[in-house]
Amino acid sequence: MDFVGRFFDFPDQSCFLLGPRGTGKSTWLKARIPDATYLDLLNPQLLRELEAFPERLRDHIGVGNNPHTVVIDEIQRAPGILPVIHAVLEAPDSPRFIMTGSSARKLRRSGTNLLGGRALQRHMHPFMAAELPSFQLEHALVHGMIPLIVASESSWEVLQAYINLYVDEEVRTEALTRNVDAFLRFLEAVSFSHASLLNVSNVARTCHVQRKVVQSYISILSDLLLSFTLPVFERRAKRATVVHSKFFFFDTGLFRTLRPTGLIDQPEEIGGLALEGLVAQHLRAWSEYRSDGSDIYFWRTRAGSEIDFVVYGGVDFIALEVKNASSIQATDVRVLRTFVCDYPEASNVLLYRGESAKVVRDVTCIPVTKFLQNLRPDRTISEVIGLSLAQNN
Repeated sequence: MDFVGRFFDFPDQSCFLLGPRGTGKSTWLKARIPDATYLDLLNPQLLRELEAFPERLRDHIGVGNNPHTVVIDEIQRAPGILPVIHAVLEAPDSPRFIMTGSSARKLRRSGTNLLGGRALQRHMHPFMAAELPSFQLEHALVHGMIPLIVASESSWEVLQAYINLYVDEEVRTEALTRNVDAFLRFLEAVSFSHASLLNVSNVARTCHVQRKVVQSYISILSDLLLSFTLPVFERRAKRATVVHSKFFFFDTGLFRTLRPTGLIDQPEEIGGLALEGLVAQHLRAWSEYRSDGSDIYFWRTRAGSEIDFVVYGGVDFIALEVKNASSIQATDVRVLRTFVCDYPEASNVLLYRGESAKVVRDVTCIPVTKFLQNLRPDRTISEVIGLSLAQNN
């Protein structure tokens, strides 16, 4: 696979660049700044040296030379060098550090505040559809958008190996939990919560562990950057809303690999959850790359009315509903109309699997493929909607 440009761009100052494995952090950095000094902490010899003698980092980066960029891969493996980096950054001619990591757990425990606010935090996400020269929705719904997987000719086998890698190298080796078998059962159980309300008690009953154990497992997934949650939108709420957050794996391919299927499973149901997750990971990447204060929520009342996504902040206030169907019925837009009755300032949009944009009972309905292909950080959601309508067949 040829090198693919990304919407992400790093700041001028030092930063932590976090993201799950396989999202292309190192590949992208080497293409963008080939003359940087690279230190890969996956190198066992280098790791052992810096763990034993953190101060030797100065020898590797050549402090005293002209300012340059130093890339340290997998920084979480040697958090003991952070105080040395902090001391180097205090110098007026210090280099810029870009520190990549696939886990936030050790960094948080070691206290990245040791850098005294001198390093920003940025995230790299799976591919967005608009980054790819050829985006295929059906392939993305099954195999996801992780660059490592997209570049592979055997996506399914690589996804299985990807999960095993995390369990072996992160969970087992780092001793994040004593009971790896229970954690594996949890991964399957929590896959049923993808794109759904996260009820910890239900997950605990399914995998036969205590509730506090499931809470720790969810924390591990979050720390490894493999999952995220969306809060409920409750500003100026006129109706009682739910209290649980909505859970997502960071990539729909991971969900499809972990989610077991059987005779009683409906392909349409699993496909619908995958589609909602794919939209969620795109909106999350769009929001973080854009950095204009736009946040992503969902809306669900205790009576059961639900909107999949609410984009709020920046210049957008838009309710988005996702339907895994190629046609739209009047009942499909009912909840969106209800939301706009409560929030007349909001626009409402339905994303579906059809071919053409249309308006159904004052609700704009757009093909989801077209929406994802037009979604990019330099556009507001309103601009994406307008562009998608202008491209109507």
